[in-house]
Amino acid sequence: MALIWSFAAILLGVFQIAVLSFAADPIVSYKWDVSYLTVAPLGVKQKVIAVNGKFPGPIVNVTTNNNVVVNVLNSLDEDLLITWPGVQHRRNSWQDGVLGTTCPIPSGWNWTYEFQVKDQIGSFFYFPSLKFQRAVGGYGGLIINNRIVISVPFGEPEGDITLFIGDWYNKNHTNLRKALDAGKDLGMPDGVLMNGKGPYRYNSTLVPDGIDYETINVHPGKTYRFRVHNVGISTSLNFRIQNHNLLLVETEGSYTVQQNYTNLDIHVGQSYSFLVTMDQNASSDYYIVGSARFVNQSLWTRVTGVAILKYSNSKGSASGPLPDPPNDMYDKTFSMNQARSIRWNVSASGARPNPQGSFKYGQINVTQVYVLKNKPPVMIDGKRRTTLNGISYVNPTTPIRLADNFNVKNVYKLDFPTRPLTGPPKMATSVINGTYRGFIEIIFQNNDTIVQSYHMDGYAFFVVGMDYGEWTENSRGTYNKWDGVARCTIQVFPGAWTAVLASLDNVGVWNIRTENLDTWYLGQETYLRVVNPEATNKTELPLPENALKCGALAYLQKAQTPHGSKSSASLMMAGKVKLVVCALLLFAAVF
Repeated sequence: MALIWSFAAILLGVFQIAVLSFAADPIVSYKWDVSYLTVAPLGVKQKVIAVNGKFPGPIVNVTTNNNVVVNVLNSLDEDLLITWPGVQHRRNSWQDGVLGTTCPIPSGWNWTYEFQVKDQIGSFFYFPSLKFQRAVGGYGGLIINNRIVISVPFGEPEGDITLFIGDWYNKNHTNLRKALDAGKDLGMPDGVLMNGKGPYRYNSTLVPDGIDYETINVHPGKTYRFRVHNVGISTSLNFRIQNHNLLLVETEGSYTVQQNYTNLDIHVGQSYSFLVTMDQNASSDYYIVGSARFVNQSLWTRVTGVAILKYSNSKGSASGPLPDPPNDMYDKTFSMNQARSIRWNVSASGARPNPQGSFKYGQINVTQVYVLKNKPPVMIDGKRRTTLNGISYVNPTTPIRLADNFNVKNVYKLDFPTRPLTGPPKMATSVINGTYRGFIEIIFQNNDTIVQSYHMDGYAFFVVGMDYGEWTENSRGTYNKWDGVARCTIQVFPGAWTAVLASLDNVGVWNIRTENLDTWYLGQETYLRVVNPEATNKTELPLPENALKCGALAYLQKAQTPHGSKSSASLMMAGKVKLVVCALLLFAAVF
């Protein structure tokens, strides 16, 4: 038996060397246990969602073209999916982690995501996409670094700092869901968290004693890269660091024209990278602030996150008033002009050596035009719902792409209207029929009263225009057809529109949604189905062998033993037996 084990070990080693020798790109593996954790970020104990016991979850730090393997164990008491907004999942929408492509991971089960971060760089974050779970955590950072042979358009910073900011409620996500299901608004948040922690006690009346706050330690004279993500529910936040400039260098996978900001509005679901130089005299610590925008400042004062920037030679704690926000909290024009100032760095290389601007999007003929208009919530069949073009989306029990693969009929309809419906709103599983290798123009028209952030999976779109009023054909005359930034999440101001362009070269079914959790939960989303009409396996990867089956295909799914029900020792022994069998078979074949 010992001889067999020795031979098996030798064969396993040879096999691993062969795999590493012939693998085109490295594999980066993670194992996650997603579970509940009791914390009190604002002084009230509540259950949050942690990854490997961490809230926020761990950082996925990879390099362009790496193959990423994440084994997710669902230790929650409800279904789970992890989505990776901004990761384009080239030819591989199976891994997108939304209900249009993937069956949920049942409680007690595990599922392994396998995808490549193909030809991408940038700052992103992952989060749970089901059942309002992002409202209580489950999110973490995702960094895609340049390959060493591709130059970065700025010097290497002293350190890399990820900062999650977002509005927060002291209620659990199940209670927030119940409120929405009952037709209620969520009301004003209880505060803003920074990296899962409450505010520094800058005000003894607004902030109770004993709140744990985030501290970021730095050295004088050094420059740091801050990757800032708004992971909240529905509140736009103004981000600023007291007495420090924010040099914007990247947003959601695109290097930007480098500009200094004293503050920047970061809307729900958006991510930005700043270079911040520690050029102050450190007479005291400095405030890092994220405060609510476009609200009554006196009523929403508590909805403010405060962390501390601490120099290594700091002479004392931060004190006094917070750095001022923009002059008028309701001044959306200031915010829109700020957004318009963010441009693509067309001379910088991206994930590949050619300059970003070598793709001249402004010279491509548009083949499809969709005007997606939202409105304030409406009543449909006695339920409070949100809509796009008069349709409130209903997730089918069988995911769209899975239904395609198994030829399951009547799951969805390819009838999403190019313009808003003229009749009464309705609930439906209505999907956009995208033209493979077409060039689509999408105009998001916001007729609601709050800022909405819109996201598109599977692609980076070019932000070519935004303005107030109703979009018309003449609005195209204002488009930026040269250096509009390419990103995956864009804000649309109330009573305004934002136009984007995207090249539909990525086969799959891709979610288009608002990132505002409450309006998303109530139906403000759809899917874009892009299918190559030619029969080929080169434009889409096959259905994964481990794909879960649900809905009309549930009869195909084998039951999985909950991960807490089988001892690790028995699993290890089963693995050893398999290894011995493989070794014996290979031994027989060779000798």
